Amino acid sequence: MAIYHFTWDLEFFGYLQPFTSVTGGWKLFARCIASSFLFLVGVSLVLAHARSFKAGPFAKRLVMIAGAAAAISLVTWLLMPEQFIFFGILHHIAVASVLGLLLLHFPATLLAALAVLVVAAPHYVHWPFLDQPVLWWIGLSRNVPASNDYIPIFPWFGAVLSGMAAAKVAQSTGFIDRLAAWRPGLRIPVLGWAGRHSLAFYLVHQPVLISCVWIMAQLYPPSLDAADVEAGFMRMCTNQCVQSREQALCESYCGCIVEEARAAERTQVLARGAEDEEATRWVQDTIAFCARSQ
Repeated sequence: MAIYHFTWDLEFFGYLQPFTSVTGGWKLFARCIASSFLFLVGVSLVLAHARSFKAGPFAKRLVMIAGAAAAISLVTWLLMPEQFIFFGILHHIAVASVLGLLLLHFPATLLAALAVLVVAAPHYVHWPFLDQPVLWWIGLSRNVPASNDYIPIFPWFGAVLSGMAAAKVAQSTGFIDRLAAWRPGLRIPVLGWAGRHSLAFYLVHQPVLISCVWIMAQLYPPSLDAADVEAGFMRMCTNQCVQSREQALCESYCGCIVEEARAAERTQVLARGAEDEEATRWVQDTIAFCARSQ
């Protein structure tokens, strides 16, 4: 997680090509990280409450996570209102903890089947009423705005269900007991501390990393040029477009946006996004024009 966020910071300050962290292997890396977080949420629910529900610890944990999620939404809304985090990983963990608790006594096979359905749902469920902003957190909307961390219920709750199913199988086969008895020869105290205080580490690591990159930017400013920005945008735009359109059409559409940005001397908008209402209107008009011209 820290490695990925450090890469995002380097991109944000201009040391890497725009959209490096959201395309290719880095995009896959980010999804693996988020999936592992949520898988462990499911495992933890089973380990902590399968035999007897502990209301006090559960409520304390839920309040801490929900409070941290609310704080992240507030801070990102103040700093980056165009892409603020309205339902990120912590928001998901808070909601998934409650949903998972309701399904805690389901057998592993049923949990695994539900996980498959949750992951598949966004590919098949397309109901217009789900496009309302109040339902964006569900994950079945088609008009969700950009966000720096968007982890909706569908399909990501499938990872939590998978973790619950895996934990139940591990318990029934005695794997959990064998794992508990394992004593590794090599111990790294800092990793143990981070594991025991994972929420604190999550909240603190990114401000520390981004501050370090900011200091570096003051001493050694980045040197990305317009060609780097255009190449990064073309890669990101085309990768997203080909999920539902033909390659040639996508390259033409994305190339049109790049040409319009170059002509209007707004290339940096492709990397930074629209920072005011006028720029937002320009982006919307350009996208509409290029879509019509294909």
